[in-house]
Amino acid sequence: MNRYCRADVLRILHITANQLAGWQRAGLVPISETFTFFDLIQLRKIRDLRAKLVRPAVIRESLQAMLKQVAGMENPLLEAGSFNVGSRVAFRHEGRSMEPIAGQFVMDFGQSGTVVSTSKVKPIAAFETAAQFFSRGVALEEHPSTHDEAIQMYVQVLELDPYHAAAHINLGTLYYNRQNFEWAETHYRAAVACDFRYALAHFDLGNVLDETGRIEEAVAAYKTAIQLAPTYADAHYNLALAYERLSKPRQALPHWKIYLKLDNTGPWAVHARNQIARILEADKLKLVFKQQK
Repeated sequence: MNRYCRADVLRILHITANQLAGWQRAGLVPISETFTFFDLIQLRKIRDLRAKLVRPAVIRESLQAMLKQVAGMENPLLEAGSFNVGSRVAFRHEGRSMEPIAGQFVMDFGQSGTVVSTSKVKPIAAFETAAQFFSRGVALEEHPSTHDEAIQMYVQVLELDPYHAAAHINLGTLYYNRQNFEWAETHYRAAVACDFRYALAHFDLGNVLDETGRIEEAVAAYKTAIQLAPTYADAHYNLALAYERLSKPRQALPHWKIYLKLDNTGPWAVHARNQIARILEADKLKLVFKQQK
């Protein structure tokens, strides 16, 4: 599992060092200098609850009460959805919402005072399994106007199953398309950690690394994707592009050629052919120059 240093956490979550230290002193997260992706999920939920003026002591008490209310639960912030009910914390679990300190079931209200649902999205309680949430998220991705709801569905998937690699991938892509590269990378790395043999996770991670200027790291990610899926045409194409950006045309050449073998009629085939011709022509000129010397 990829680990994040304290500075990474502050940057990704847009919180201060004092906030993080305070939550650690309150016992909401372990005292550590490095953090996992799942620590980030917990910290993001704590941040959001604190933004609603829920006190750290109340959050801690609610977590302890939830552990007593639900047998077998180990980490309510990971295994259940959370939201505030006034100054208290409530959790969504198995289709029901509970305020654990009072031990009462509650309605899940949004900021407008209405139950959280829209004509486009079923109420949270209508979904009970990670597969159902995931399926709904995929459907909501088809229309840009419902991408916020798609994110909500995938978050629910991860609350039920934090190791759901495909949900991490889809969330990462939604954030990537919004140019929120930090959260995109976080979810892509989580997908790799959940399933290292998931070639798409490495490919998408390579894309965000490339986008943020870490070309050498992107090359490593693309190469891993190709090792896992040798006929992954897009990975060969993007790896060739990355090598070109590193001024390594000879390393790019075999990947341009492989791409053409895998897809010689697609929209990017013309570019691949041009790159091959350019590299070969440059090599010829270099050979002639050496012979003249």
